[in-house]
Amino acid sequence: MSLTGRRLRVALVNDYEIVVRGLARMLEPFSDRVDVVELDARERVGSAVDVALYDTFAQPQPDDEDVSRLVSNPLNRHVAVFTWKMDQDLIDAALERGATGYLPKSLNAAHLVADLERVAAGERVIHPARARVRSAPGISWPGQHLGISDRESEILGLITQGRSNADIAVLTHLSPNTVKTHIRALYAKIGAENRVDAVLWGTENGFRPDHRSVLLARGQD
Repeated sequence: MSLTGRRLRVALVNDYEIVVRGLARMLEPFSDRVDVVELDARERVGSAVDVALYDTFAQPQPDDEDVSRLVSNPLNRHVAVFTWKMDQDLIDAALERGATGYLPKSLNAAHLVADLERVAAGERVIHPARARVRSAPGISWPGQHLGISDRESEILGLITQGRSNADIAVLTHLSPNTVKTHIRALYAKIGAENRVDAVLWGTENGFRPDHRSVLLARGQD
């Protein structure tokens, strides 16, 4: 077993409870190797962990201040980013802020666990830049059960946070026309006629985060 006979301790970091619980379910078959701590999306981790796994769902960028806060927290020995966004500039920015793992959501559970163990052992585990990756089986996102795609779900999360189409295009590295295409498809699925309808639907269906960057260590506001 890795880590000199003990299980890897991992904190899951995201604003959405469905995201952290989906990740926890994905890791359950590897409970002999991984101990996931603090699943309550309304509480912050208060104990030391080997790796803080930062899921960037509905966050503006994986290189934003959350990475810096996680890295500066002494309870987190290492920080890894878990994302659909594999652009080189985002990878570089996350590394500059101190992350030592940059992992795509195309990884299945076995490969994710193996990469987390490598990060915990002190390796820098960075997957190559490429176009946005497709989700591996087991990855969950809000609205998935309604047929909302991972991309549409993330866009709805940003809409619910008050982001404009121009903002979303920049934050998702999409063209404005592609953003509009995703929004039209999303509106049809949720029965929205305009942005106000979409924000109301999102708010009523769990798309508004309780607060920013949950599952951080105590005192990291």
